Amino acid sequence: MELTTVWFCLIALLWMGYFVLEGFDFGVGLLMPLIARDDRERRAIINTIGPVWDGNEVWLLTAGGATFAAFPEWYATLFSGFYLPLLLILLALIVRGLAFEYRHQRPETTWKGWWDRAIIVGSLVPAFLWGVAFANIVRGVPIDASKDFTGSLWTLLNPFGLLGGLVTLSLFVTHGAMFLALKTDGEIRRRAGALSWRVGAVAAVLAVVFLGWTQAAHGDLASGVLFAVAAVSLVGSLAAAYGGREGWAFLGTFVTIAVTVAGLFVSLFPDVMPSSTSALYSLTVHNASATHYTLTVMTVVAAIFTPLVLLYQGWTYWVFRKRVGIQHIPTEELAH
Repeated sequence: MELTTVWFCLIALLWMGYFVLEGFDFGVGLLMPLIARDDRERRAIINTIGPVWDGNEVWLLTAGGATFAAFPEWYATLFSGFYLPLLLILLALIVRGLAFEYRHQRPETTWKGWWDRAIIVGSLVPAFLWGVAFANIVRGVPIDASKDFTGSLWTLLNPFGLLGGLVTLSLFVTHGAMFLALKTDGEIRRRAGALSWRVGAVAAVLAVVFLGWTQAAHGDLASGVLFAVAAVSLVGSLAAAYGGREGWAFLGTFVTIAVTVAGLFVSLFPDVMPSSTSALYSLTVHNASATHYTLTVMTVVAAIFTPLVLLYQGWTYWVFRKRVGIQHIPTEELAH
Protein backbone atom coordinates (compact mmCIF):
# COMPACT_ATOMS: atom_id res chain seq x y z
CA MET A 1 0.00 0.00 0.00
CA GLU A 2 1.34 3.45 -0.91
CA LEU A 3 2.24 5.78 1.95
CA THR A 4 -0.28 8.33 0.70
CA THR A 5 -3.04 5.74 1.14
CA VAL A 6 -1.64 4.72 4.53
CA TRP A 7 -1.81 8.31 5.76
CA PHE A 8 -5.28 8.83 4.32
CA CYS A 9 -6.37 5.79 6.40
CA LEU A 10 -4.54 7.06 9.50
CA ILE A 11 -6.18 10.48 9.24
CA ALA A 12 -9.55 8.76 8.91
CA LEU A 13 -8.76 6.77 12.09
CA LEU A 14 -7.84 9.98 13.93
CA TRP A 15 -11.17 11.58 12.99
CA MET A 16 -13.00 8.42 14.02
CA GLY A 17 -11.26 8.56 17.41
CA TYR A 18 -12.05 12.25 17.80
CA PHE A 19 -15.75 11.94 17.02
CA VAL A 20 -16.41 8.83 19.15
CA LEU A 21 -14.58 10.33 22.16
CA GLU A 22 -15.37 14.02 22.01
CA GLY A 23 -18.81 13.20 20.59
CA PHE A 24 -20.08 12.00 23.94
CA ASP A 25 -18.66 14.91 25.91
CA PHE A 26 -20.30 17.33 23.43
CA GLY A 27 -23.52 15.42 24.11
CA VAL A 28 -23.06 15.61 27.87
CA GLY A 29 -22.60 19.39 27.65
CA LEU A 30 -25.76 19.77 25.57
CA LEU A 31 -27.84 17.54 27.85
CA MET A 32 -26.81 19.21 31.11
CA PRO A 33 -29.75 21.69 31.21
CA LEU A 34 -32.23 18.94 30.27
CA ILE A 35 -31.14 16.35 32.81
CA ALA A 36 -29.79 18.26 35.81
CA ARG A 37 -32.32 19.69 38.29
CA ASP A 38 -29.95 21.64 40.55
CA ASP A 39 -26.33 22.72 40.88
CA ARG A 40 -25.27 19.49 42.60
CA GLU A 41 -26.54 17.45 39.64
CA ARG A 42 -24.93 19.82 37.13
CA ARG A 43 -21.63 19.42 38.98
CA ALA A 44 -21.99 15.61 38.93
CA ILE A 45 -22.67 15.66 35.18
CA ILE A 46 -19.62 17.86 34.51
CA ASN A 47 -17.51 15.53 36.63
CA THR A 48 -18.33 12.57 34.36
CA ILE A 49 -16.27 14.18 31.58
CA GLY A 50 -13.97 16.32 33.71
CA PRO A 51 -10.99 13.93 33.64
CA VAL A 52 -11.19 13.12 29.91
CA TRP A 53 -12.55 16.01 27.82
CA ASP A 54 -9.18 17.70 27.26
CA GLY A 55 -7.53 14.37 26.40
CA ASN A 56 -10.26 13.75 23.82
CA GLU A 57 -9.28 16.99 22.07
CA VAL A 58 -5.78 15.63 21.50
CA TRP A 59 -7.30 13.57 18.67
CA LEU A 60 -8.41 16.77 16.94
CA LEU A 61 -4.98 18.38 17.26
CA THR A 62 -3.33 15.21 15.96
CA ALA A 63 -5.74 14.92 13.03
CA GLY A 64 -5.12 18.56 12.08
CA GLY A 65 -1.37 18.21 12.45
CA ALA A 66 -1.26 14.98 10.44
CA THR A 67 -3.32 16.56 7.65
CA PHE A 68 -0.97 19.56 7.55
CA ALA A 69 2.14 17.39 7.36
CA ALA A 70 0.89 14.58 5.10
CA PHE A 71 -1.42 16.52 2.76
CA PRO A 72 -0.41 20.23 2.84
CA GLU A 73 -2.47 21.10 -0.25
CA TRP A 74 -5.58 19.58 1.38
CA TYR A 75 -4.89 21.46 4.62
CA ALA A 76 -4.38 24.78 2.82
CA THR A 77 -7.55 24.54 0.73
CA LEU A 78 -9.64 23.22 3.62
CA PHE A 79 -8.60 25.84 6.15
CA SER A 80 -8.86 28.75 3.72
CA GLY A 81 -12.20 27.63 2.28
CA PHE A 82 -13.75 26.65 5.62
CA TYR A 83 -12.12 29.50 7.51
CA LEU A 84 -15.22 30.94 9.23
CA PRO A 85 -16.77 27.60 10.36
CA LEU A 86 -13.41 26.38 11.64
CA LEU A 87 -12.80 29.69 13.43
CA LEU A 88 -16.22 29.38 15.12
CA ILE A 89 -15.39 25.82 16.16
CA LEU A 90 -12.05 26.94 17.59
CA LEU A 91 -13.62 29.81 19.55
CA ALA A 92 -16.37 27.49 20.86
CA LEU A 93 -13.80 24.95 22.06
CA ILE A 94 -11.81 27.70 23.81
CA VAL A 95 -14.91 29.07 25.57
CA ARG A 96 -15.97 25.55 26.56
CA GLY A 97 -12.55 24.82 28.03
CA LEU A 98 -12.60 28.08 29.99
CA ALA A 99 -16.04 27.20 31.34
CA PHE A 100 -14.82 23.89 32.74
CA GLU A 101 -11.91 25.64 34.43
CA TYR A 102 -13.68 28.74 35.80
CA ARG A 103 -17.22 27.58 36.61
CA HIS A 104 -16.31 26.39 40.11
CA GLN A 105 -14.09 29.36 40.97
CA ARG A 106 -16.91 31.47 42.45
CA PRO A 107 -20.10 30.44 44.29
CA GLU A 108 -22.57 32.97 42.80
CA THR A 109 -25.45 31.43 40.87
CA THR A 110 -25.14 34.07 38.15
CA TRP A 111 -21.46 33.28 37.67
CA LYS A 112 -22.13 29.54 37.31
CA GLY A 113 -25.12 30.18 35.07
CA TRP A 114 -23.07 32.08 32.50
CA TRP A 115 -20.40 29.38 32.42
CA ASP A 116 -23.12 26.73 32.05
CA ARG A 117 -24.37 28.59 28.98
CA ALA A 118 -20.80 28.68 27.69
CA ILE A 119 -20.59 24.88 28.03
CA ILE A 120 -23.85 24.48 26.12
CA VAL A 121 -22.87 26.85 23.28
CA GLY A 122 -19.31 25.48 23.25
CA SER A 123 -20.73 22.00 22.73
CA LEU A 124 -23.49 22.98 20.28
CA VAL A 125 -21.38 24.91 17.75
CA PRO A 126 -18.73 22.24 17.03
CA ALA A 127 -21.22 19.37 17.21
CA PHE A 128 -23.21 20.99 14.40
CA LEU A 129 -20.46 22.58 12.31
CA TRP A 130 -18.30 19.46 12.13
CA GLY A 131 -21.18 17.73 10.39
CA VAL A 132 -21.63 20.65 7.99
CA ALA A 133 -17.91 20.60 7.17
CA PHE A 134 -17.61 16.86 6.55
CA ALA A 135 -20.82 16.71 4.52
CA ASN A 136 -19.44 19.42 2.24
CA ILE A 137 -16.06 17.70 1.92
CA VAL A 138 -17.80 14.55 0.70
CA ARG A 139 -20.25 16.48 -1.50
CA GLY A 140 -17.53 18.58 -3.10
CA VAL A 141 -16.92 22.31 -3.02
CA PRO A 142 -15.94 24.83 -5.72
CA ILE A 143 -12.17 24.58 -6.23
CA ASP A 144 -10.37 26.17 -9.20
CA ALA A 145 -7.30 25.09 -11.14
CA SER A 146 -5.05 26.75 -8.57
CA LYS A 147 -6.54 24.52 -5.82
CA ASP A 148 -8.22 27.54 -4.25
CA PHE A 149 -11.73 27.47 -2.75
CA THR A 150 -13.91 29.88 -4.74
CA GLY A 151 -17.14 29.66 -2.73
CA SER A 152 -18.35 31.44 0.41
CA LEU A 153 -19.92 30.53 3.74
CA TRP A 154 -23.31 30.35 2.01
CA THR A 155 -21.91 27.73 -0.35
CA LEU A 156 -21.43 25.42 2.64
CA LEU A 157 -24.93 26.01 4.04
CA ASN A 158 -26.64 23.83 1.44
CA PRO A 159 -29.34 21.25 2.32
CA PHE A 160 -26.86 18.35 2.32
CA GLY A 161 -24.43 20.22 4.56
CA LEU A 162 -27.14 21.33 6.99
CA LEU A 163 -28.49 17.78 7.18
CA GLY A 164 -24.96 16.55 7.95
CA GLY A 165 -24.82 19.07 10.79
CA LEU A 166 -28.11 17.87 12.23
CA VAL A 167 -26.92 14.25 12.01
CA THR A 168 -23.71 14.85 13.96
CA LEU A 169 -25.58 17.01 16.48
CA SER A 170 -28.29 14.40 17.12
CA LEU A 171 -25.82 11.50 17.16
CA PHE A 172 -23.58 13.26 19.68
CA VAL A 173 -26.55 14.05 21.93
CA THR A 174 -27.59 10.38 21.80
CA HIS A 175 -24.00 9.29 22.45
CA GLY A 176 -23.83 11.67 25.42
CA ALA A 177 -27.09 10.36 26.86
CA MET A 178 -25.81 6.77 26.57
CA PHE A 179 -22.59 7.82 28.30
CA LEU A 180 -24.41 9.57 31.15
CA ALA A 181 -26.65 6.53 31.71
CA LEU A 182 -23.53 4.35 31.86
CA LYS A 183 -21.42 6.70 33.97
CA THR A 184 -23.87 8.00 36.60
CA ASP A 185 -26.27 6.59 39.15
CA GLY A 186 -29.48 7.66 40.85
CA GLU A 187 -31.91 10.05 39.19
CA ILE A 188 -29.37 11.33 36.64
CA ARG A 189 -28.86 7.79 35.39
CA ARG A 190 -32.61 7.18 35.15
CA ARG A 191 -33.31 10.43 33.28
CA ALA A 192 -30.39 9.91 30.89
CA GLY A 193 -31.49 6.35 30.14
CA ALA A 194 -35.06 7.44 29.45
CA LEU A 195 -33.89 10.27 27.21
CA SER A 196 -31.28 8.26 25.30
CA TRP A 197 -33.54 6.08 23.19
CA ARG A 198 -35.95 8.96 22.53
CA VAL A 199 -33.30 11.31 21.12
CA GLY A 200 -31.72 8.28 19.48
CA ALA A 201 -34.90 7.68 17.48
CA VAL A 202 -34.64 11.21 16.06
CA ALA A 203 -30.95 10.66 15.29
CA ALA A 204 -31.76 7.37 13.55
CA VAL A 205 -34.26 9.01 11.18
CA LEU A 206 -31.85 11.83 10.30
CA ALA A 207 -28.91 9.44 9.91
CA VAL A 208 -30.79 7.06 7.61
CA VAL A 209 -31.78 9.95 5.31
CA PHE A 210 -28.25 11.40 5.28
CA LEU A 211 -26.47 8.07 4.74
CA GLY A 212 -28.94 7.06 2.04
CA TRP A 213 -28.38 10.40 0.28
CA THR A 214 -24.61 10.08 0.61
CA GLN A 215 -24.63 6.52 -0.70
CA ALA A 216 -26.84 7.39 -3.67
CA ALA A 217 -24.74 10.41 -4.68
CA HIS A 218 -21.18 9.44 -3.76
CA GLY A 219 -21.05 5.86 -2.43
CA ASP A 220 -19.79 2.51 -3.65
CA LEU A 221 -20.16 -1.06 -2.39
CA ALA A 222 -17.70 -0.64 0.50
CA SER A 223 -19.29 2.55 1.81
CA GLY A 224 -22.73 0.97 1.42
CA VAL A 225 -21.68 -1.95 3.64
CA LEU A 226 -20.26 0.42 6.26
CA PHE A 227 -23.38 2.62 6.25
CA ALA A 228 -25.55 -0.50 6.66
CA VAL A 229 -23.43 -1.60 9.64
CA ALA A 230 -23.81 1.88 11.15
CA ALA A 231 -27.60 1.77 10.76
CA VAL A 232 -27.85 -1.71 12.31
CA SER A 233 -25.56 -0.70 15.15
CA LEU A 234 -27.65 2.38 15.94
CA VAL A 235 -30.87 0.37 15.98
CA GLY A 236 -29.23 -2.21 18.24
CA SER A 237 -28.02 0.57 20.52
CA LEU A 238 -31.52 2.00 20.88
CA ALA A 239 -32.93 -1.45 21.64
CA ALA A 240 -30.25 -1.96 24.30
CA ALA A 241 -31.00 1.46 25.82
CA TYR A 242 -34.71 0.69 25.93
CA GLY A 243 -33.92 -2.59 27.70
CA GLY A 244 -31.61 -0.92 30.23
CA ARG A 245 -28.40 -2.48 28.84
CA GLU A 246 -26.32 0.67 29.21
CA GLY A 247 -22.93 -0.76 28.31
CA TRP A 248 -24.18 -2.29 25.06
CA ALA A 249 -26.11 0.88 24.25
CA PHE A 250 -23.00 3.06 24.58
CA LEU A 251 -20.95 0.57 22.56
CA GLY A 252 -23.62 0.75 19.87
CA THR A 253 -23.41 4.52 19.42
CA PHE A 254 -19.61 4.25 19.64
CA VAL A 255 -19.60 1.82 16.69
CA THR A 256 -22.24 3.82 14.80
CA ILE A 257 -20.20 7.03 14.85
CA ALA A 258 -16.91 5.27 14.06
CA VAL A 259 -18.32 3.30 11.13
CA THR A 260 -20.18 6.32 9.75
CA VAL A 261 -16.95 8.34 9.66
CA ALA A 262 -15.18 5.38 8.03
CA GLY A 263 -17.92 5.20 5.39
CA LEU A 264 -17.57 8.92 4.62
CA PHE A 265 -13.81 8.57 4.10
CA VAL A 266 -14.28 5.45 1.96
CA SER A 267 -16.80 7.28 -0.24
CA LEU A 268 -14.28 10.13 -0.55
CA PHE A 269 -11.21 8.08 -1.57
CA PRO A 270 -9.05 8.62 -3.63
CA ASP A 271 -10.14 12.26 -3.47
CA VAL A 272 -9.47 14.17 -0.29
CA MET A 273 -11.47 17.21 -1.38
CA PRO A 274 -13.52 16.87 -4.58
CA SER A 275 -14.07 19.94 -6.74
CA SER A 276 -17.64 20.69 -7.78
CA THR A 277 -16.26 22.98 -10.50
CA SER A 278 -14.42 20.25 -12.40
CA ALA A 279 -13.21 16.78 -11.50
CA LEU A 280 -9.85 17.79 -12.96
CA TYR A 281 -9.39 20.29 -10.09
CA SER A 282 -10.16 17.82 -7.29
CA LEU A 283 -7.53 17.27 -4.60
CA THR A 284 -6.51 13.62 -4.32
CA VAL A 285 -4.20 11.59 -2.13
CA HIS A 286 -1.62 11.93 -4.91
CA ASN A 287 -1.69 15.63 -5.92
CA ALA A 288 -2.24 16.93 -2.37
CA SER A 289 0.38 14.86 -0.52
CA ALA A 290 3.76 15.73 0.93
CA THR A 291 6.99 14.15 -0.32
CA HIS A 292 7.74 10.46 0.10
CA TYR A 293 10.55 11.30 2.55
CA THR A 294 8.19 13.34 4.75
CA LEU A 295 5.62 10.55 4.81
CA THR A 296 8.31 8.00 5.66
CA VAL A 297 9.55 10.02 8.64
CA MET A 298 5.96 10.58 9.81
CA THR A 299 5.27 6.85 9.63
CA VAL A 300 8.26 6.02 11.84
CA VAL A 301 7.29 8.69 14.40
CA ALA A 302 3.68 7.52 14.42
CA ALA A 303 4.70 3.89 14.90
CA ILE A 304 6.69 4.85 18.03
CA PHE A 305 4.39 7.34 19.74
CA THR A 306 0.86 6.26 18.81
CA PRO A 307 0.89 3.17 21.08
CA LEU A 308 2.16 5.31 23.98
CA VAL A 309 -0.65 7.85 23.55
CA LEU A 310 -3.25 5.09 23.31
CA LEU A 311 -1.91 3.41 26.46
CA TYR A 312 -1.99 6.68 28.40
CA GLN A 313 -5.52 7.53 27.33
CA GLY A 314 -6.73 3.99 28.04
CA TRP A 315 -5.19 4.19 31.51
CA THR A 316 -7.00 7.50 32.13
CA TYR A 317 -10.38 5.98 31.30
CA TRP A 318 -9.61 2.95 33.49
CA VAL A 319 -8.67 5.08 36.52
CA PHE A 320 -11.87 7.15 36.26
CA ARG A 321 -14.14 4.24 35.32
CA LYS A 322 -16.46 4.35 38.37
CA ARG A 323 -19.94 5.84 38.28
CA VAL A 324 -20.46 9.43 39.45
CA GLY A 325 -23.41 10.53 41.60
CA ILE A 326 -24.53 13.53 43.61
CA GLN A 327 -23.26 11.79 46.76
CA HIS A 328 -19.75 12.41 45.40
CA ILE A 329 -20.33 16.18 45.39
CA PRO A 330 -19.95 17.41 48.99
CA THR A 331 -22.14 20.36 49.90
CA GLU A 332 -19.19 22.50 50.85
CA GLU A 333 -17.74 22.16 47.34
CA LEU A 334 -20.80 23.82 45.85
CA ALA A 335 -19.77 27.02 47.57
CA HIS A 336 -16.63 27.17 45.41
